[in-house]
Amino acid sequence: MTKEEFSKIDKFGVCEPNEAFAKYFIGQSFLKPLTDTKKGEFPIFNVTFEPGCRNNWHVHHAMKGGGQVLICTAGNGWYQEWGKEAVSMEAGSIVVIPANVKHWHGAKKDSWFSHITFEPAGEGTSNEWLEPVSDEEYGKLGE
Repeated sequence: MTKEEFSKIDKFGVCEPNEAFAKYFIGQSFLKPLTDTKKGEFPIFNVTFEPGCRNNWHVHHAMKGGGQVLICTAGNGWYQEWGKEAVSMEAGSIVVIPANVKHWHGAKKDSWFSHITFEPAGEGTSNEWLEPVSDEEYGKLGE
């Protein structure tokens, strides 16, 4: 499936390349703001991954609250917490990631993947980007 074809089935469409965070991804991702943070609106984004694209391991730190929520809008992808098996995601899948949990998410090898993401409010929040998900780790995932 091409980017243009996928954009038609993703309710929010594929936007511009995610250049600001490209160094934390293997493959191309796209970022579409769904709210206007310049007006003080709660930040919500649609993130699209080309087939095989995934972000690095990372942690959303917080002393209280925080974390991250993923809501798959189209395609098929993976979510994995450190030390646990990867979880398959498809349109309608929701993952609630507690603060301070090392994890990654991205597209399956043969599918585009989009999810809405937001970070619940918290105290002492920060994001820490870690090592890439190796080709070996990623290659072991089933379809």
